[in-house]
Order: sequence, then structure tokens, then C-alpha cells
Amino acid sequence: MLELVKAGGWPMLPLLLLGVVALAIVLERLWSLRRNEVLPPGLGEEVRDWAARGRLDPSHVESLRENSALGALLAAALDVKGRPREQIRERIEDTGRHVVHRMERFLNALGTIASTAPLLGLLGTVVGMIQMFLGILDHGVGDVNQLAGGIGKALVCTATGMIVAVPALIFHRYLKGRIADYVIEMEQEATLLVDALDGRAPVSAQKLPGSPPRTAAMAKG
Repeated sequence: MLELVKAGGWPMLPLLLLGVVALAIVLERLWSLRRNEVLPPGLGEEVRDWAARGRLDPSHVESLRENSALGALLAAALDVKGRPREQIRERIEDTGRHVVHRMERFLNALGTIASTAPLLGLLGTVVGMIQMFLGILDHGVGDVNQLAGGIGKALVCTATGMIVAVPALIFHRYLKGRIADYVIEMEQEATLLVDALDGRAPVSAQKLPGSPPRTAAMAKG
């Protein structure tokens, strides 16, 4: 392995660095975009019940805002509770843009790595081929087997660039798709909350008044 890295020359160093950065981004995003972290189960229904009863005080709303991406979106709606429906939706949309921006953190860098790695690998191969042919001009063709080995070493950079780029591209598309799915579900939860604030949705009578939403309270504690 070390011999292949040496054969690839100096372009192998940035390629390996890009590979390490891409791996770190993928692992960090997979951890941060876990479903329970973005869309805690049961949170939307719980907040709708409490909002319809008018039992949410500012401390509960702040706890909800820090709870998750969905919590931040629902808290934005509760901040303007009592205003016209269009103003509530505008606040939700504005907050939603910030939430999506946070969820897409580092994904532009991952996409850049997926696009740059093959080009950097190709550059390394071209540099290696140029050096090899300059050597031929100075010393002649010599051994054909040695020439073939030189071409093979030059192609190491191209192969490395592909190895870095393909997984980076796959995970970039996958994470973007996961975020898109989350956004759709958060929009549905926000719409249900707006309906509850308007009195259009039935309110569950199974929860006792006087305590904050379970998930938000856990975040607060």
C-alpha cells in the first residue's frame, strides 16, 4: 500500500486528505441526522395537544426549540400563536430554511470532494505520464516491461481519485435524500400544528394538564 502511495507521487497526499475529510463528514452527518434526533417520535402530537389547551409557557417553548429540528420548527409556530394563519406559516417557512441549512451542514464540502477527487487523480496521472515520457526522451525506451510498470504507477492516482469520489458522491446523494424526506415530514407536522392552533384538529384528552411536553421536558432536564 505504501508503495502505491509513493508511486502516485505528490498528488496522492491531497487525495488521501480528501478521503479522510469525506469519511469524517459522512460519519458526522449520519450521526447528526439520526431520525430520533431530527424527528423525535410523538413530539408533534404532544405539542399539538398542549398548544390547543394553551398550556405552553415561554420556558416550555424554549425547551422545545432546543430539543430537535422538528422542535425548533414547532416552537417557531408557537412564538406567533394567535396571529393570522398566513403569518404563522411565514414564520414556519423562515425557520424551516434555517433548520434545513443546519441539516445540510458540510454537504457542500462533501459534494465538492466528490467532484474534485477524480480531477485531482487525473492530474496526478497526467503528471506521472509526462515525467515518464520525458525520461524516455532522455534515455530511450529501454525495457518494455519497465515502461508498462511506469504507466501502471501513473494510473494509481486516477484509481485513488475514483475510490474517494464514488463513495463521497453516493453518500452526498443519500444524505440529501434523507434531509428531503425529513423536510416533508416536518412540513406535515407543522401544518397539523397550525390546524390545531386554528381549532381545526381534534385534541387528545389522554394527557393531564399542567406539565410540559414529555420530550421537551426531557431536553430541559
